[in-house]
Amino acid sequence: MRIRYRVLIAWIAVYFFLTLVPIGLALIFDRPPARSFGIELGAMLGLLGLGVLAMQLVISGRHPWFAGGVGQDNLLQFHRQTGIFAWLLVLAHPLTLLIAEPTFADYLHPGDELLRALTLSGVLVATTLLVVTSLWRVTLKLQYEWWRALHGVLSLFVVSAGLGHALMVSHYTAGWPIKIALTLAVGAALLLLVDSRLLRPWRLKGKPWTVMEADAIDGDATRLVLEADKHPGISFAPGQFAWITIGDTPFSLQQHPFSIHSDAHNPARLEFTAKHAGDFTRSLSEVKAGSKAWVEGPYGVFTTDPASERDAFIVAGGVGITPIISMLRSCAVEKSTKQFLLLYANTDQASILFHDELERLSAQIDLKVVHILEEAPEGWNGEEGMIDGKLLDKYLKGVSDNTDYYVCGPPPLMDAVETALRQRQVPIEQINSERFNLV
Repeated sequence: MRIRYRVLIAWIAVYFFLTLVPIGLALIFDRPPARSFGIELGAMLGLLGLGVLAMQLVISGRHPWFAGGVGQDNLLQFHRQTGIFAWLLVLAHPLTLLIAEPTFADYLHPGDELLRALTLSGVLVATTLLVVTSLWRVTLKLQYEWWRALHGVLSLFVVSAGLGHALMVSHYTAGWPIKIALTLAVGAALLLLVDSRLLRPWRLKGKPWTVMEADAIDGDATRLVLEADKHPGISFAPGQFAWITIGDTPFSLQQHPFSIHSDAHNPARLEFTAKHAGDFTRSLSEVKAGSKAWVEGPYGVFTTDPASERDAFIVAGGVGITPIISMLRSCAVEKSTKQFLLLYANTDQASILFHDELERLSAQIDLKVVHILEEAPEGWNGEEGMIDGKLLDKYLKGVSDNTDYYVCGPPPLMDAVETALRQRQVPIEQINSERFNLV
């Protein structure tokens, strides 16, 4: 995505302030006599861990009001990294206390207080499971739907148990004012988890969609067309995405993100295209017309303004073309006069999505499409191989300063292109990118 520095700095400041709320509350209210440095450090690490864990619930909730302009893909990466940090804090808290005062081991002794010992041990195990299953979900062959359910349950347990532990220790939380303040602060994060997993699907019940088409298309993909059922639909910007649930109820583990590639001028009709990359996407072509669907969104800041006069240099790979198609369609409707150059990479010719439509769009707007294939057939007239610095140099010649750059595709392609553009002195504020591996 295009980095919006003021928004980014503001939200980082908000994030760090909120993670420090438990420590701040402990220090604001009546403070007990100071203990040794090691014990106080261990206590502060525990309170910081509680703050970071509570903020994990906020970051992962897909709340439109939180970190607007930062992008869900960036928030997800941040969530993963801070999750590791939270896990390290959860481990460091008891270890630091035990090093400073070995008698704290009694907290984990089941013979002393069984419920407390089981809860604290459970927090350590649950936090470790959260990190392991999130980082190595694919390696562990854990289906996304079951991982999502497990992630929600474990998150609820870890933060609730952490709050209970902080309240029951009653050192920094000995008085009722601090207990109430800490419960309200952490409880707000817990309520946001309940909102995202339960209340939000309930609100979606009033806005059903109907599947009009679900057809297998060239490129080993399925095209899904939805129409709003007795409501105005959703307003979205070209390039945004939404989370889709297929079935009679929005209360389902089957929820997946797809870029909206229909014309943004018609919010009651949405089109999506999904590559057959997993069990869910392969099953989409079997969905019957007339089936119910539920749409949560829109999300994303990987967008363009069709009215803008700035040219566009676009690099897409595979299904990363879907948000680009939405942008190009909207620009065609607006009769945009700016120049578009699209480098579109695929494994082979059969993998190309929207081949014919890209040709039609080339006749409607000033669009030049360059196809790049890793496995080119005999007599292929396009480019061959991978998109690298040499290929970019070939097409960057003559590109004006009045140009924005858009990059969307598999992570290796994006890493290579973003690095190459920066090496070629392209200003970072002109580079827009979005990573679509959100699950």
